[in-house]
Amino acid sequence: MRAELDDLDALAPLFDAYRRFYGQPSDLTGARVFLGDRFKRGESVIFLAVVDGAIVGFTQLYPSFSSVSMKRLWVLNDLFVTPDARKSGAGRALLERAERWAAETGAKGLTLSTQITNLDAQRLYEACGWTKDDEFLHYHRFF
Repeated sequence: MRAELDDLDALAPLFDAYRRFYGQPSDLTGARVFLGDRFKRGESVIFLAVVDGAIVGFTQLYPSFSSVSMKRLWVLNDLFVTPDARKSGAGRALLERAERWAAETGAKGLTLSTQITNLDAQRLYEACGWTKDDEFLHYHRFF
């Protein structure tokens, strides 16, 4: 299901856990503010995995564009499933929902990146038909 502003209180702890997974310190207030801003500004689309009424995972998509194809592209920036719900199909369901969203919006497709060491995620992506980019190198400059 697509998340709405009313889901913020339930979603923020999962977003905080996602950030902790990537080595960031816990900041539940910051997570809530960050997500609240995305909702209020319409800057992302978030889908939830819900089991027995509880949110067990989410994926957050940011809009981008491909100049070469002159089409929308969605960046699947975040995907997280709680440890007890992993291997339940929640991650796959979130990927499939993101793919449907991309198709519904006429996008060229989706793109994502993950840590080189996150082998479980890589196996899931590849099992769902995603392919590693062997054509382009990606560079970053952070401030």
